Amino acid sequence: MTLITEQASKYRNLETQSIEELVSNINKEDQLVALAIEKQLPQISKMIEAIVDTLKKGGRMFYVGAGSGGRLSVLDVIELPTTYGIPKGVFNSVLAGGVDRLADALEEMEDNINEGWERLSEYAISPNDIVVGISASGTTPFVLEALKKCRENKITTGCIVHNPDSPIAAHADLPVEVVMGPEFITGSTRMKCGTAQKMLFDMISTTTMVQLGRVEDNSMINVKLINNKIIDRGIKMFMEKSGVQDYQEAKSIVLKHGSVKKAMESMIG
Repeated sequence: MTLITEQASKYRNLETQSIEELVSNINKEDQLVALAIEKQLPQISKMIEAIVDTLKKGGRMFYVGAGSGGRLSVLDVIELPTTYGIPKGVFNSVLAGGVDRLADALEEMEDNINEGWERLSEYAISPNDIVVGISASGTTPFVLEALKKCRENKITTGCIVHNPDSPIAAHADLPVEVVMGPEFITGSTRMKCGTAQKMLFDMISTTTMVQLGRVEDNSMINVKLINNKIIDRGIKMFMEKSGVQDYQEAKSIVLKHGSVKKAMESMIG
């Protein structure tokens, strides 16, 4: 396979460029990300269809990753219970070195070939679940070996990688290969690859939550009311949808029922 992510940047002598030149050139490269993702929309849709089907049947979704991609998956997963009111454990992230070491950037752990499957096994992973590997190179041992074990155990697998024809894609039932060319800084896959991964996580989780009925119209009706900003947003959402015009009355109803969704149901009942 060709490691495009490790190829030399087409920009040279960066230390001689002005701030304006640097930010302009980085922006030019960033614009390639959405275009590369667009080419993979059919494959992305197939993977999301499998995730939605798995969750509707009571299964769980797991990301397995290391480095920037793994950490970005953690950040996406931890926001979903609050944003969409889903139980913790529906979406999960298995990070090389452990989620509790998120800020330590334990890059050396990506070479551990046993940890990924061991951590998945701690969740009692089964064929009822789905696992998506995250790897810019498509070769990360932590991810590759975990996907191999998943397939041996008849667990559906997907992946997000940024090189063509990678070993990880070969061991994924639902591969997504977003190829964008060399990074602005040679080999710095926290840049375009990281941007693409963030965009893909947004697509996967948001589309899945909409398909699971956690969104109505364009509103987060199941958002957990955990702070004043979100409470205010929920009250205004409820007022718009219910026709209740008095803010304090709407606040009382929303807080009594704990979510906009339940407050709306109380009006119907």
